Amino acid sequence: MAKMLMIAGAVLFALGLLFYLGNRLDGSLFGWIGRLPGDIRIEKENFSFYFPLTTSILASLVISGILYLLSRFR
Repeated sequence: MAKMLMIAGAVLFALGLLFYLGNRLDGSLFGWIGRLPGDIRIEKENFSFYFPLTTSILASLVISGILYLLSRFR
């Protein structure tokens, strides 16, 4: 269990670094994440609300697929 948590942490760190560097370099590498159709964005004068509904569903599907593949090859 400890190895699995360390691997998951390393993968999440690598993904975070990739997203950070991708957005810092030119902004177009992962610029579509968070701007998908179905993401809720409400902006008013002194208020803004953002809920990435479609992005959350997509991330859930990708993570579920990866975990399914890992369990099949284990």
